[in-house]
Amino acid sequence: MPSKVRGNRRHTDQAPHSPRVLLLVDFINPLDFPGADQLAPAALAAAKATARLKQRLAAEGVATIYANDNYGFWRSDFRRLIEICGSRPGACGELTRALAPSPDDITILKPRHSAFYGSPLELLLAEMGAHELVICGLATDMCVQMTAADAFLREFRCWVPSDCTAAESEEAKETSLRYLSSVLKCEVHPSFEAPAGTSTSD
Repeated sequence: MPSKVRGNRRHTDQAPHSPRVLLLVDFINPLDFPGADQLAPAALAAAKATARLKQRLAAEGVATIYANDNYGFWRSDFRRLIEICGSRPGACGELTRALAPSPDDITILKPRHSAFYGSPLELLLAEMGAHELVICGLATDMCVQMTAADAFLREFRCWVPSDCTAAESEEAKETSLRYLSSVLKCEVHPSFEAPAGTSTSD
């Protein structure tokens, strides 16, 4: 069952034209799974770096899409998820408050690891005229890598800023970044180094 595109736009509104899209994966996160304590400090650092990158890209006209797990609840709502996570103490609340969506952002819910699987993401990106993705999120070696793999199969150009993603260990993150670079042909420069040849418009 595919998720619906949600956000503060009316459903009748067209998606914005954005050849380049910032895709944020699972940053709105309850952090209540085994290994979350190991992930949390790096996740918060990645969220803060992503918030700075998001602000910079927004000024360049780059649209943002949040793709988040529904955590098994098909009646869940992205706004409610933000309320729940944002009200929690510790890293969960800090993550949400650091990267809460703005009114112009698009939010979708996904049922599995990849942001493409069982979600409207592919159709949405086609409507936006997107051909380049900046993928940030959690965790590097799981949902980010699987999303990048699906993007690679669909021939999107991808940049995964190394400081805007996190894993449960630095080793797991570095191993995944090497795979993203060598196999999936993603740029993996940090967010303060824009990859060569990127653009925000056709």
